[in-house]
Amino acid sequence: MDISSVLSILDATIRLSTPLLLACLAGLYSERAGLFDIGLEGKMLAAAFAAGAVAAITGSAWLGLLAGLAVSLSTALLQGVAAITLKGNQLIAGVAINMLAAGMTTFLGQTWFSQGGRTPPLPEGGRFEPITLPFANELASVPVLGPIYADLISGHYILVYIAFIMVGVTAYVLYRTRFGLRMRAVGENPKAVDTAGISVVKLRYQAVIITGLLAGLAGAYFSIAQGSGFGNNMTAGKGYIALAALIFAKWKPVPAMFTCLLFGFLDALQIRLQGAQLGGIEIPVQAIQALPYLLTVILLAGFIGKAVGPKAGGVPYTKER
Repeated sequence: MDISSVLSILDATIRLSTPLLLACLAGLYSERAGLFDIGLEGKMLAAAFAAGAVAAITGSAWLGLLAGLAVSLSTALLQGVAAITLKGNQLIAGVAINMLAAGMTTFLGQTWFSQGGRTPPLPEGGRFEPITLPFANELASVPVLGPIYADLISGHYILVYIAFIMVGVTAYVLYRTRFGLRMRAVGENPKAVDTAGISVVKLRYQAVIITGLLAGLAGAYFSIAQGSGFGNNMTAGKGYIALAALIFAKWKPVPAMFTCLLFGFLDALQIRLQGAQLGGIEIPVQAIQALPYLLTVILLAGFIGKAVGPKAGGVPYTKER
């Protein structure tokens, strides 16, 4: 396999891991604050539809992105009201968000556009274009390092760069700021945080807002960056894989990035292996497509060791009087 083939697979790995990484970081904020978020898939799907629909109507990728963020944030706040204010079961609230998003996106898509739940193909300007970094073309001819910079690092959508920047931002926020300390504390011992005079409800809602924004970026990526419009169920379970990556990374941002890259690599590999043969027999495409999901199960079943989440996760907090 030559260097161009390797770079092609790695380039696809980065592109395919981006929505996983954004969703994984989104789940990290909420779960570190003590809120188990099964609803990542629903928030991503709702954001993908809103971004695709608005971009198709207005011809503006930026307006589509704002719409995706707004819808994801609204969905996250709805889930937050159910789980924080009303003290409902967090897992059921997340499942309800997923079901609501799956049904509403198909219904609204068919009602508004009459294309089987899809949005129309995006016009010019309705989709983010790849960004060529400075001197990428000039350095492309430099042996080894040139192709790595020009073909692997350069040429991605703006949301890709935002996703990887957010890894560093998240690590800094969690471990170097007062807000991060308080958020981690509220996921471990909300009673102690409350005793210190800090509002548990406020902190958890702040985490929910951040989760909604990051999930909105992940959803918008599907429809106005990687794709050219919304398609039914286009997130394809990526929210659940992001949760698996979060558990595999033990709720830490940098390990989460590498885990998402691993899943992205497997996704890129299964695309490249489609049509491959083993012993003269063509491997069924369904078997190859199942590789990322199969690895998720295998890793969670026995290769990550003991993964203990935040101690107060999933438990509604009731202030003592």
